[in-house]
Amino acid sequence: MSLNRFLALSCLSSVPVILAVPPGKSCSIYNCSTCGHGTPTTTGALHASSIDTGVPSLGISPTVTTYPSDGQLHDPQPGPYIPAGGVGTGGETPVYNAKSDFDYESLALTLYQEYTELDLFHGGLARFSVEEFTAAGLTAEDRFLIEFMAVQEIGHATMVTNILGAEAPRMCTYNYPYTMVHEFVDFCQKLTRFGESGVYGFLPHLNSPNDFPSIGRLFPTPVWFEVGVPQSWAWTLLAPYISSCPENQTRLAWQNFPALYIENQPNPARINGSSAFNETVGGEVDDSCVNSTTLGTSCYPAITHNRTMPLSWPGREVFLHWDEPGRPVGPNNSYITSTSAGDPKYVVWVTQLNVTYSPLEMTGDNYGSTIQPDVQTYAGDPAINGTMFIAITDSDPYLSPFNLSMINPHVVAGPALYKSG
Repeated sequence: MSLNRFLALSCLSSVPVILAVPPGKSCSIYNCSTCGHGTPTTTGALHASSIDTGVPSLGISPTVTTYPSDGQLHDPQPGPYIPAGGVGTGGETPVYNAKSDFDYESLALTLYQEYTELDLFHGGLARFSVEEFTAAGLTAEDRFLIEFMAVQEIGHATMVTNILGAEAPRMCTYNYPYTMVHEFVDFCQKLTRFGESGVYGFLPHLNSPNDFPSIGRLFPTPVWFEVGVPQSWAWTLLAPYISSCPENQTRLAWQNFPALYIENQPNPARINGSSAFNETVGGEVDDSCVNSTTLGTSCYPAITHNRTMPLSWPGREVFLHWDEPGRPVGPNNSYITSTSAGDPKYVVWVTQLNVTYSPLEMTGDNYGSTIQPDVQTYAGDPAINGTMFIAITDSDPYLSPFNLSMINPHVVAGPALYKSG
């Protein structure tokens, strides 16, 4: 397809319909993206007829530490050069379907995410002119890369729809917090980050094991590992950008927590990104790094940049505020935020392989601050780097990313994405 044309997905269609949009025209999906929230016909998360009190903490099973790990083979081999063990290695024919409510709800959340990413990429291409992209340092090749990523989302959405079947969620309408090209690119990397981390969070737990940012001007891989987060965290972050969905849309069972806001969220469009305050959307910054030609301060689009001034650092004070529970969010305002936690006491930092807490200093009703902790993944390498997650909690339970969902009863508000490094 020509670089002067791009793909768009028809609004509110359950089947992807590819439209070629003439140059200089605004595509229909972007017009859908400006729609407001509809009126809910039902509210709250999907729930079963019986709901227990919660998942108990069972500790460590004695059998999980019995394998000797001495480099020798301890069981008969099923064939030459094949060690014993593994899941799905016994010759079974894989079947790609949901095998539990957990599987279905996790994959349904993924489909909501894929459709949102598809709409987001197309919407930005439709909204901004070639001249606006060029002024931001993005060329035809960059625009084509965004288009290519949108086409990938069609494939992802098709695959998950085929796994879920006839009741799979369908395309919705959306709204996004960007007004300029650099904000569009920044929001793209944020949305895709929590989508990726949301999938990493549930993949190891599926009953069906068969199923499954260089143009942002930041160093592309500043971390050893990408973190996984619970589905309710991903849904809390995604739902506010979904305006309305088709009638009888398949609903989700995951929790929506009260929103958490980072008042001094670092702004990568600044030379001094950490000096930002309440700069989520709109307005050119005074010390823009896009047009800087100085080594260490320029963020003109490239494969990568080393920037002299970090976006954040250990010891930085982070200012926060958060909503009360009970607010309508998501498609048609039909989901209600909730929390079962007690008083806010900590900020949890979920990074790579670590779950770390810092004390929360309350400065007012639903206002507080904390100090970015000095924690390392490996010696000399900061764990808090790239885009990662924070939330307000009532306690500091010992957890790892694998069992992070056990923190949900303790979440007062959040999560929020924190741009660090």
